[in-house]
Amino acid sequence: MLAYTVYSEAGGVGKTTTAANLAHAHAQDGLRTLIIDLDPQDASLSYIFDVDDDRDNPEADNLVRHMVGRSKGPFTDLIKTDTGIDNIDVIPAHNMLSNLDTSMRRAKESEEEMHSDPDYEWVQEEQLYQLLGRNGIQEEYDVIICDPQASEGQGLYNAVMVTRTILIPVELSGKGSLSIDGLEALVAGLEGNLDIEVGVLGVVPVAFGDTTGHREHLQTLQNDIQYEVPAVFRKRESLMQEMWDSRATAYQVVDEGWKNGEKGVRRVPDREHETLEKYNDLATEIKEAFDE
Repeated sequence: MLAYTVYSEAGGVGKTTTAANLAHAHAQDGLRTLIIDLDPQDASLSYIFDVDDDRDNPEADNLVRHMVGRSKGPFTDLIKTDTGIDNIDVIPAHNMLSNLDTSMRRAKESEEEMHSDPDYEWVQEEQLYQLLGRNGIQEEYDVIICDPQASEGQGLYNAVMVTRTILIPVELSGKGSLSIDGLEALVAGLEGNLDIEVGVLGVVPVAFGDTTGHREHLQTLQNDIQYEVPAVFRKRESLMQEMWDSRATAYQVVDEGWKNGEKGVRRVPDREHETLEKYNDLATEIKEAFDE
């Protein structure tokens, strides 16, 4: 099984769009794909796949309730299959994720206080992993992609404990440069906090503008960082913005001709088809990395 977390310390650098498009690439390759959305922001995978109806319903069952042992129904009922794309299912985000760290800490205190064994430990970072295992999720899917919010905490830790592997999208200037500078420290910090080895599929520059500054950042990334750079995605503002306007992946935007939220009116330039091919190639490289 392929399992990886798409993560960047900097927000707004293409983390969610990268995850959505790679999920579509895997799905069209015939792999049954589960997306776990751990990002409480409104602009999330749940929004793109149009499965976020219960996000702000405080009474709705959701992933946080299951992770802290306060579920309202079967775990499998959380999985949304009506994504409009064959082979893609989503466990959607919920606003309760904003307080996940607090909820997990309280659950830990409660569980350990009520347990008869004084040496018992309720490990916060392992709850999603255990939850998926109890429900046989790993056996049901070929691919699991986790998308946590762009900050450290239990969302990220639980995601990485499930996947043990990360893919890191970055921008080559501005806010993205912060995450580039700290890539190796980020991975070392995760390994130290979780006491596991974390694999890195690669660092993926997005919104590459082919400017002097971008080229210099890219050369630094390729020469001075120990991780692979398996793909570079050029700036495609119109295509990526349309994903949000139309609640669609880049594949759907191109194939169905979405423009300004209207279907069938987009004139698709060759460069957008080239971008989809890049996602196809990256998805193939990821699959081959897991096959090794």
